[in-house]
Amino acid sequence: MTNYQVAKKQTILVTGVTGYIGGRLIPYLLEAGYNVRVIVRGNKDRLVDRSWFSQIEVVVADALKPETLPAAMQGIDAAYYLIHSMRGNSRFHERDQTAARNFGTAAHEANVERIIYLGGLGKESDELSEHLQSRQETGEYLRESGVPVTEFRAAIVVGSGSVSFEMIRHLTERVPIMICPKWVFTKIQPIAIFDLLDYLVAALKTPESADRIIEIGGANVITYGDMMLGYAAERKLARRLVPVPLLTPYLSSLWVHLVTPIPSKIARPLIKGLRNEVIVTNDDARRIFPNIKPADYEGALKRALRRIRSGDLETVWSDAISSTLGDRAPYTLAAEQGMYIDYHERQISADVDRVYHAFTTLGGQHGWPPYTWLWRIRGIMDRMVGGIGLRRGRRDPVTLRVGDALDFWRVEDVIEGDRLLLRAEMKLPGRAWLRFVTIPYADGTSQLQQTAFFAPKGLFGFLYWWSVYPLHKIVFPGMLNNIAERAEALPVQGSHGNNDE
Repeated sequence: MTNYQVAKKQTILVTGVTGYIGGRLIPYLLEAGYNVRVIVRGNKDRLVDRSWFSQIEVVVADALKPETLPAAMQGIDAAYYLIHSMRGNSRFHERDQTAARNFGTAAHEANVERIIYLGGLGKESDELSEHLQSRQETGEYLRESGVPVTEFRAAIVVGSGSVSFEMIRHLTERVPIMICPKWVFTKIQPIAIFDLLDYLVAALKTPESADRIIEIGGANVITYGDMMLGYAAERKLARRLVPVPLLTPYLSSLWVHLVTPIPSKIARPLIKGLRNEVIVTNDDARRIFPNIKPADYEGALKRALRRIRSGDLETVWSDAISSTLGDRAPYTLAAEQGMYIDYHERQISADVDRVYHAFTTLGGQHGWPPYTWLWRIRGIMDRMVGGIGLRRGRRDPVTLRVGDALDFWRVEDVIEGDRLLLRAEMKLPGRAWLRFVTIPYADGTSQLQQTAFFAPKGLFGFLYWWSVYPLHKIVFPGMLNNIAERAEALPVQGSHGNNDE
């Protein structure tokens, strides 16, 4: 992260914070010393489990509802516009236009000094797809307001979680022989997420970037096929590309829908845009931001995969697929940042200390109720293939600390009265974690969030997840309910002797 310390404590508004870019941008702005206000639709609680939640101001507003915007814009120095419709229906262009115009008008009326927008690369002379055309026209709608706009245009963002990159990633992981239409060999200039974020933050203190369209990209021009083969090489997967003359965007999107977690309605507009070359055509970015030296694809890829291998789950946000999903449901099955996510939550009539005690005493002699017998069968299966099974138990029947073995899990993070993160050490075609997080409520009750993460490796990992998924539908809700029952049965003081009443 590049250091951009600011002399004046400016207040910056960020939209799209439940998405990939917006969520990653917040820590950069906070480190640079800015006050940060964010817009979220629906409920502020959608952000409550973010590590930076306590450091920002949250305003409920919607760019499609202009009456909600003035309060969000009050006292803002600059605003990031990171809103874009990803649904492949006939109205997404109309929504983009309306939202951008509403936002620009509100910014102008509030005397906002700058809007910073992230759009897409592509020459207008190339008959851009509707998706890319909408991205570029959004910049025009923002400029109509009269507020100076810095519009960055980028191609694929290389970082676990980017929709375009995840499509390539999942296809490469699961398909040994890839039937490739022409778009796979289109030239592109992908950019690393950390370089993109540096550009976005640097624009705030670079006056020359105002009222400019700035094309940004990584250090090399490659093809989608190169990205797939580069990913395969890094993951040590044998992959072969077989070109075919005809494969329509509609058929391609159905294939993506079948093989990856990305719905066809989202994949289709993306694939239509892949026929256009998206490369940087001038050196404006290098001239305006000489201190930013973009990484090449290999460097960006290595760093993205390193995040997953290290189990850096703070950047895995289970509502990042689409901010249009509204408030997160008590049960969510999603696939983000290369992982499958099985999320459950429940409000419990017990304080966080009692809930924490209930889930940190799982395992060992306490078992994994109410389906301990299923976990034992899983342990036997693990032993049969050379794994550790359930024989390790736990160091202490009550307390846990980082590094502890817990049956076939390892404690990666534990904060008393707050959370527990376990990493699976059983034999798996991928990597898995199990996380518990408690959130206190003012009435003395609490919410428990239980999330299973699985990062599959190759086709076998994909098949493994879906083969055990029917059991997950039984085991994980049952575990959550059992934790709730045990927490509610504990004395009010819990196991830690803390009584705030």
